[in-house]
Amino acid sequence: MEFPLYFEEVTLLVTHYNRSQSLERLLSSFNTLQLSFAATVVSDDGSKKEHLERLINLQKKYPFTLVTTPVNKGLGNNINKGQQAVITPYTLYVQEDFVPKPSFRESFAAALYMLQQRNELDMARFYAYFKYPYLLPAGHGFSEMIFKPWYWGYRKFYMYSDHPHLRRSNFSEKFGRYPEGIKGDATEYRMMMNFLQKKGRGIFYEDYKGLFDQENSAAEPGTMKRSPLRNSDNVFITGFRNLYRHIKFNYDYHFKNK
Repeated sequence: MEFPLYFEEVTLLVTHYNRSQSLERLLSSFNTLQLSFAATVVSDDGSKKEHLERLINLQKKYPFTLVTTPVNKGLGNNINKGQQAVITPYTLYVQEDFVPKPSFRESFAAALYMLQQRNELDMARFYAYFKYPYLLPAGHGFSEMIFKPWYWGYRKFYMYSDHPHLRRSNFSEKFGRYPEGIKGDATEYRMMMNFLQKKGRGIFYEDYKGLFDQENSAAEPGTMKRSPLRNSDNVFITGFRNLYRHIKFNYDYHFKNK
């Protein structure tokens, strides 16, 4: 049996919206892995009454600070107000529909140690939909993400992601607050560009689906709505989409928000 791990310099920050069963599953999973943190903050984005009532009941079993808002204000506001409640040096950010795997215990401890030892690192990424294309081995299954504007392809721009990651809690001092009042995808995109333009540095777990599962059910489906064209496998749509992203990402990086 593995011994419990307690991270006194880390706060678990979970963003939540109308998926209280998923949140309970996430918190239960951390308990099962015997991982605990200095604090847990759940930032709710104006969920329905039945979900809010469930959150209040969950606090009795899994003590956490609940930060709420009377109306839905979007992903940017939800992350910002949750981060404001964090007082530890490091933040483990996880959306409520993720579940940590047993291998996360050792890898998280390694990632925290690496950020503690290397002040130039801003974040450690634990999950992705694809492997970051330019990596320099850094140890413990992690590699440092390398970005150069002249590197080939648009996927090099995806250094930052809202997927589970560890970051310094003063993240916004360097990269700015998350933009509010826009769609979730646009919020993530703007932070991705801020991260690159301000020379952010991070490490990426190479087995990028080996530490977390993302689980959505029919009862609590994903809340991010995307255009069918965004994920189409049609060869012509894919080609056009890739060309569009290549042009747009390069233009935005070089000429916008600097």
